[in-house]
Amino acid sequence: MTETYGRLMIDLNGKNLSDEDKFLLSSKHIGGLVLFSRNFDSYDQLNKLVNEIYSIKENIIIAVDQEGGRVQRFEREFTKIPSMHEVSLFAKQNNDLEFIKDLAWLVSSELIATGIDINFAPVLDINRNISRIIGDRSFSNDISVVINNASAYINGMHEAGMKSTGKHFPGHGNVIEDSHIELPIDERRLNDLMSTDIKPYIELKDKLDAIMCAHILFSEVDNKIPSFSNIWINDILRNKINYKGLILSDDLSMQGSGNQSLASKVRVSFDAGCDMVIICNNRIGVKEVIYHLDEIDVEQSEKISEIKSSKKVNWNDLLNDKRALATKEKLKNFKELK
Repeated sequence: MTETYGRLMIDLNGKNLSDEDKFLLSSKHIGGLVLFSRNFDSYDQLNKLVNEIYSIKENIIIAVDQEGGRVQRFEREFTKIPSMHEVSLFAKQNNDLEFIKDLAWLVSSELIATGIDINFAPVLDINRNISRIIGDRSFSNDISVVINNASAYINGMHEAGMKSTGKHFPGHGNVIEDSHIELPIDERRLNDLMSTDIKPYIELKDKLDAIMCAHILFSEVDNKIPSFSNIWINDILRNKINYKGLILSDDLSMQGSGNQSLASKVRVSFDAGCDMVIICNNRIGVKEVIYHLDEIDVEQSEKISEIKSSKKVNWNDLLNDKRALATKEKLKNFKELK
């Protein structure tokens, strides 16, 4: 029988579990944890933390944003990852698309070796050199390059045994504002979006295991942001694009998701069709949401189990792996080669 998982993903405050963390993990509604730099000190510490989490709850997804460049939560013993823009330039200049796949394999393998299930990658946003938050997190300003490089990256993730997460649907690259602190508005029509920013999702729909929604108001499509929109999730993503995988909200504590209560946001998001929602940096809000979900008796999900990694990787074996060493050698000379 397929295992069921709670539909909330939350964060942790420190490098080990507090009593409050353990209490929250005991809730049937908590099905995921996202880790940040504040949760990391070393491989041994991280591995101990992950094992402690699993000793409390087996049916849980542990995630991280380990994109590279500005967004890399685990460093020190982990491979230092360039930005995807730099990686894309390197692959083009050296005619080496395999490098992207090998890098994704290495990054994914390191995470799996510590018990991490999923890396929130790749970024599928198109870089138009205006966004305050995307920029070099994007592979390129060329849609075909984004598609081809993201496809190679996903191949590497899959070879390592990790599922992929495309973000930020339907596209964050055409707005200036940072949705962490305000609500960006994109006034383009759906036809324009389908032929531009949504194109990577259309082309990669059968390879993407999860998609994370952006906190952006596309005012010509709907009066709700994608995480709260039946039009975006069901009419467009599920039916028009025919995407079958998991759908995640971005962090509902971000200002771009609005000022209503978190309990209200979560309920609207679930009603719209999100499979799992993320709430970080708001413990009071998380507790209110859990109480609310108990009250309305929200069921757990079997679908979330599909993105859990089932592969085992030994950290010490990975340190001497030929593919890993060859990829690290390229990275060591990365600035010179690119």
